[in-house]
Amino acid sequence: MNFRTTRARLAAATIGAAVAGTLALGASPASAAASDGYLSGSGYTYDDWDDEGTLSSSSYAKSNATCLWQKILWAEGAIEKDGTKYDTADIDGHFGSNTTHATKNLQKRWGLSADGLVGKKTFTKAGDKLKDSKLVDINSQRKYRLRYDGAQSDFFVYRSSSGKYSLYVDGAYRYANYKSRTCS
Repeated sequence: MNFRTTRARLAAATIGAAVAGTLALGASPASAAASDGYLSGSGYTYDDWDDEGTLSSSSYAKSNATCLWQKILWAEGAIEKDGTKYDTADIDGHFGSNTTHATKNLQKRWGLSADGLVGKKTFTKAGDKLKDSKLVDINSQRKYRLRYDGAQSDFFVYRSSSGKYSLYVDGAYRYANYKSRTCS
């Protein structure tokens, strides 16, 4: 191999590496999905719930993700089937007819289609109410603490360094996962 060939290959390799590095830095983070197992986020915390899975009476109906949604219904003062406000006793991780009714009520108030499904538009509207991101130590782990700013009440959610959201319910921190229910 002569000097010119080696120099040309090195130049091409350097340019290729620079382009690959630029693409890697500019690529947007992967979207969250129910298949990830958790409500999750990355980057800016205020747009984290724009790409989550759909919650409903037939989709992830018994899960900690539903507990988080029910906590949102409580914070917003959504109206349940009997005409009263959604309360903490209703936060059980089961997306039943009462949660469906309260979801439709909240969707109407938010100017969304009242279909009772917590999908992209509903999660986006809820995510817009996340405020005051702050790093805190919980159980020897650094997490972002965000305040959900509800119409009736506020509460905190926490995002781990791996992006998983959790909430404090039933005396413990619980991940907002789609596949199991540990809140009651």
